[in-house]
Amino acid sequence: MDILSNLKPAKGSVIKVKRVGRGPGSGHGGTSCRGMNGQRSRAGGERYRPWFEGGQMPLQRRVPKRGFKSPFKVKYQVLNLHRLLEFVTKNNLTDQKITPELLYTKKVVGSKNKPIKILGEGDVNLKLDITIHAISQSARQKIESAGGTINLVKF
Repeated sequence: MDILSNLKPAKGSVIKVKRVGRGPGSGHGGTSCRGMNGQRSRAGGERYRPWFEGGQMPLQRRVPKRGFKSPFKVKYQVLNLHRLLEFVTKNNLTDQKITPELLYTKKVVGSKNKPIKILGEGDVNLKLDITIHAISQSARQKIESAGGTINLVKF
């Protein structure tokens, strides 16, 4: 039976605190592990912005600026026709409506938080009923020529 006075922390869970500036015998004496000179060796030397480079020309101003990244670009998950047909025939879904939710639950696409676009690589020989976010022109022609229908939905 354990008495409160006998309780001890688990072995290795308590770590000795590093006591700096307590003489040369401590191993952290003298300069207190801060080195000899410079801003960081002095009191209050830690209070500078992380991106401050000591008056040197900052990195973000030194490197060349190129191009433009649009914050509104839509990043699609692509799905080629041959992979879609492989999925439909493997799961015997020829008469079922193919939706983004079905593709996500069957792990054909990786994320339900990104829109899906069907691309035209491969041939279609089945009549498919597809509801999707985006589709390429060649994929649309191949599906419609096989007698399938396409419904576009907003993401």
